[in-house]
Amino acid sequence: MTVTTESALAEAIAGAQGPLRVRGGGTRDIGRPTAGDLLKVAITGVELYEPAALTLVVGAGTPLAEVTTLLAGEGQRLAFEPMDHRVLLGTEGVPTIGGVVAANVSGPRRIQAGAARDHALGMRFVDGAGRVLKNGGRVMKNVTGYDLVKLLAGSWGTLGVITELSLKVQAVPETEATLIVRGLALEQGVSALARALGSPYDVTGAAHLGFDGGTTLVRIEGLQGMVDHRAGALLEDGFAGWERIDAAASAALWADVRDVAPFAGSDRPVWRVSLKPTDAPGFAAALEAAGLSHRGIFDWGGGLAWLELETTAQDAGAATVRAALAAVGGHATLVRGAPEVRSSIDVFQPQSAPVTALTRALKQKFDPRGVLNPGLMGV
Repeated sequence: MTVTTESALAEAIAGAQGPLRVRGGGTRDIGRPTAGDLLKVAITGVELYEPAALTLVVGAGTPLAEVTTLLAGEGQRLAFEPMDHRVLLGTEGVPTIGGVVAANVSGPRRIQAGAARDHALGMRFVDGAGRVLKNGGRVMKNVTGYDLVKLLAGSWGTLGVITELSLKVQAVPETEATLIVRGLALEQGVSALARALGSPYDVTGAAHLGFDGGTTLVRIEGLQGMVDHRAGALLEDGFAGWERIDAAASAALWADVRDVAPFAGSDRPVWRVSLKPTDAPGFAAALEAAGLSHRGIFDWGGGLAWLELETTAQDAGAATVRAALAAVGGHATLVRGAPEVRSSIDVFQPQSAPVTALTRALKQKFDPRGVLNPGLMGV
């Protein structure tokens, strides 16, 4: 079933006789496979766009490409730089803005601008009982009680189905530049990224590609004069010998980091691991010591690790990954894996007993019949 209006969506959910597989563009086949009737949400259209106020209100089913094109026409963009999962997963379909927020998809600029949830000012959604709810507003300052916007962002359609989003947008900078060096080991690369991020030069991207000898990237964006000044200052302050790449060439590098493009075209399992940046080298070494060879892309200064594993283990390396992660803290999600693997393991990080109890209570509150993507996130 495809619904194109909020009222039709509410009616479909209220009248559901069993589980529903909620889908937007269908580009993010992540999580435990769910059974049930397909409910495709295609509520599209721009409700309000005020470039001067940096505010956009749009139907959740609106294709991300349409949103990007609309904003670009006014010299604006989504600050959180959402990933296109089709590159990594080999999926088809069309990414939607609602799907981006429902999965809290946030790219390299998160270290400077924040996550997708930080730019969602408000939303309308339909819960598992078919009730239409609204939270937040169209400006940053609102005191509406519980912040359901933050709760729904990253819930993968298990608590409610987003129908409309109010978003804060950002002006596109005049230019960008990336400083790049090759040959650093992971520990050296993470250390260099920490120095860049700790500098006063407003770094908007910091990543280390841990394969092919290692490549370390630092991005700066802004007015041409400011970019020149800050890049020059970095080159004089501990980054001597780094190469500078500008404008379109720089943007292409970060598009590949954003979309995890080096791991495209393979069926090897890929894990997304969040951890403290300084723990990344030890974590990677622990995996190797346990016999789990891998290639890694370490974004967010080392705090986000994308790992492509060389393993034939039936659990896609889950036991080894989580054992190594337990020593340092953090969480791991299997982003690319065969359906039979995702059916047999915890795709998302297992939660502690208190958090599990809270998660189940929220699920009961917003989806009392358990019809929205049941089991996708493990509860």
